[in-house]
Amino acid sequence: MAFNIGQYSIDKPVILAPMAGITDLPFRRLCHRNGAGLVVSEMVTSDVSLWDTNKSRMRLVHDDEVAPRSVQIAGASPDMMAEAARENVKLGAQIIDINMGCPAKKVLNKAAGSALLQDEALVQKILESVVSSVDVPVTLKIRTGWSTDQRNGLAIAKIAEQSGIQALAVHGRTRACKFKGEVEYDTIAQIKQAISIPVFANGDIQSAEQAKQVLDYTKADAVMIGRAAQGRPWIFKEVNHYLEHNELLAPPSTEEVKNIVINHVKALHAFYGNFMGTRIARKHVGWYLQTLADTTPFRSQFNRIEDAQEQLDLLNEFFVS
Repeated sequence: MAFNIGQYSIDKPVILAPMAGITDLPFRRLCHRNGAGLVVSEMVTSDVSLWDTNKSRMRLVHDDEVAPRSVQIAGASPDMMAEAARENVKLGAQIIDINMGCPAKKVLNKAAGSALLQDEALVQKILESVVSSVDVPVTLKIRTGWSTDQRNGLAIAKIAEQSGIQALAVHGRTRACKFKGEVEYDTIAQIKQAISIPVFANGDIQSAEQAKQVLDYTKADAVMIGRAAQGRPWIFKEVNHYLEHNELLAPPSTEEVKNIVINHVKALHAFYGNFMGTRIARKHVGWYLQTLADTTPFRSQFNRIEDAQEQLDLLNEFFVS
């Protein structure tokens, strides 16, 4: 089930969705090791004057990235988006992904993300501006429309293809629906039928069986998984196994989970340093504990620790007990 994004061949039909504050370099590497065919970076603002903040600097680290390096940008100005694309390519991006799917208020207030879906002419200008500014493939992530009354995902998809976009990810809800309500797999299927570039189905894919159902139903080239990978990065391996063998992969052993969690936390400490690393580790460990259905007081104990080595010691104890 391989497909191409420009000159890059992606051999596994399951993609890690970009998630702000989550898909940092350690998490992208982890998901790639666990079978994600493509991993997309956190959204970076198109305003390069803001790149000096610590948060943006961390998001712009593309060294030692798994190839092809896909970097997502967000903004509402065709010129600024083009500049951001060029600068990211200079920093090592091999694919530029444009965000027109984010429903977050702080992104919408800048008329970016899914707010752009209300203005098809501006969508076209941004896409053409970015595509013509770089010599790497440009991809796009959208929702099915701004609201249930304004479902124009199909029109946007056609504009995208005409503008030179090389692949399209579709979150099967409108902006107004955020992450609630049924996912519109019918709309994703219509979009796939109407355009010839690869289409990725996104929204509420929580299991290997569901991934196969969505691919069979929509005929999409890949599924894009976001929230279901939090605390469960092995979901990519599970999906690949099920698609290949039509049988469920046995869940990872306690020892395997322990190794994943501890190596992930170590990578966060190394990437962010002790102060930030221990804090960012808390939310990831919280998601792992949810996956493990942990009901002990361990999480509140872990969240009070501010020392990197202490975190690792406590995790070792948790998996032994």
